[in-house]
Amino acid sequence: MTISPSSVSLPGVSAGTPAISAIEVSKRYGPVAALDRLTLDVRAGEVFGLLGPNGSGKTTFIRLLAGYLLPSAGQLTVGGLDVVRESLAVRRRIGYVPEAAPLYPHMRVGEFLAFMARLRGLPEAEIGVAIDRVVERLALSEVMHKLTHAVSRGYRQRTALAQALIHEPDILVLDEPTNGLDPRQIIEMRELIRSLAGRHTVLMSSHILSEVEKTADRVAVLLSGRLLGVRAVADTPDLEQWFLSLT
Repeated sequence: MTISPSSVSLPGVSAGTPAISAIEVSKRYGPVAALDRLTLDVRAGEVFGLLGPNGSGKTTFIRLLAGYLLPSAGQLTVGGLDVVRESLAVRRRIGYVPEAAPLYPHMRVGEFLAFMARLRGLPEAEIGVAIDRVVERLALSEVMHKLTHAVSRGYRQRTALAQALIHEPDILVLDEPTNGLDPRQIIEMRELIRSLAGRHTVLMSSHILSEVEKTADRVAVLLSGRLLGVRAVADTPDLEQWFLSLT
């Protein structure tokens, strides 16, 4: 399968402003800190990987970005916009694919994408063009008339990614994007994510070191809600050894 790459251009973020900025961000549930004073920046146009075991705080951080949760402390911004005070504006800039990508099983793939485009506020006259764009980019044409529950896991994952891209967001947030895929589908998803870099900023989480190593430009290691380190993948000859030295 051939996936058409995106043309490379800068996202809609002011020059010099991080696509995502977290300053001393915490999320607590009573005495339990799901995220503990996280400080990091994600640069516009890069693929940034969050690496850590289950329960490390990756999904909590992603849900804070997506507006599903509110931080207990600290400041979190997207393109300079505060996720609490300017929540709606932030959500317009983000495309989000959770780990268990929710699709409406009674809808066909094409119907689902049109529905999501309307939810995103696209004018009716632009919906067809937007759908054609994501269908070509994600090679979905052969399943457009199939019910979402009747297609393979790989196609369901790509359909979820298509809805996240339907409004051309500045930032794409992917929670465990290769979870449950077979080896060929993992390779295809990895190639797709890399093709989106530049035109979009991509934040992806994973507990699989090799997937982050092959996909991300930079990687942050989280454990028990704490940031242990951030490194450029190109500057880290042995990512596994670095990970083990931190954890």
